[in-house]
Amino acid sequence: MSPLAARPALDRIAVLGAGSWGTTYAKVLADAGRDVVLWARRESVAAGIRASRTNEAYLRGIVLPDNLYATSDVDEALDGVDAVALGVPSQSMRENLTVFRDSIPVGVPVISLAKGVEIGTGLRMSEVISRVGHIEEPRVVVLTGPNLAVEIAQNRPTASVLACVDHAIAVQVQKACATGYFRPYTITDVIGAEIAGTGKNVIALACGIADGLQLGLNTAASLMTRGLNELSRLGQALGADPATFAGLAGLGDLVATCSSPLSRNRTLGGRLAVGMGLDAAVAAAGGQVAEGVVSCRSMRDLAHRHGIDMPITEAVFNVCYRHMAPADMIRSLMDRPHTPE
Repeated sequence: MSPLAARPALDRIAVLGAGSWGTTYAKVLADAGRDVVLWARRESVAAGIRASRTNEAYLRGIVLPDNLYATSDVDEALDGVDAVALGVPSQSMRENLTVFRDSIPVGVPVISLAKGVEIGTGLRMSEVISRVGHIEEPRVVVLTGPNLAVEIAQNRPTASVLACVDHAIAVQVQKACATGYFRPYTITDVIGAEIAGTGKNVIALACGIADGLQLGLNTAASLMTRGLNELSRLGQALGADPATFAGLAGLGDLVATCSSPLSRNRTLGGRLAVGMGLDAAVAAAGGQVAEGVVSCRSMRDLAHRHGIDMPITEAVFNVCYRHMAPADMIRSLMDRPHTPE
């Protein structure tokens, strides 16, 4: 039996990071009956939540439950908790863990809400958490799937995935966050879950570009399908289960992120398509992170290291960092040599 399987229920949980997704997951946990502490980097955000029960900076108009407490004090947030969720952006995960790690209680599950591959190292977020946070691999649980924060915060039904190499730990977290509107499933394929969750943001950028160019649903469907194919090939090269890419972590997340106007990555792609430069397009997001901008770099590097051809990822990288015109991006994909599917 897993050493954590015998632990008591996860009743008190800290969520570190009060952005839109961190705040939403904190609300899910509170609605599931947990006692939740939400850590915000800025005291003004924490104070606003305490005073108004809303996070107007990142989740405007959503009333947060009374059993959710906000603080900007890391030690206060982590004091006596049964589990910790990390809701900070992927590229700042390493820096934040150097602050968090000494305060995270020994032995508790650590839930990763971040979707990304670290630039430079090529490490997935679970690997960064394990190595930098000194967290044993079986304690790291990856939450992924079609998780558009605003819809979940509005109690609209969704299914998600909790991936952990120790299935008992995934089940433990599953019980802690299941609600009438949030249905988590469990898998043990952490690699597949993270590659799918990272790569779908890149494909969503491509779909946003296609939408901004008014190319229609055939183009979007083609990008999603071929995008899923290249993510699956990279995942399998790293040891992932192909079935993961046909599930919620793969197809489910891809469809939501590539299709919804709530998707920051799809929206940013649309801005690029109409001629807005990358810096201006990012600035127009008002502080909200579009992970696909950095993920096209890290995923491209990972693909090159493993000899995997990822033409859509390469094309998005060229638009973002090599000044390729969006229309030329689509043309480059259409003009590739013909091959079997």
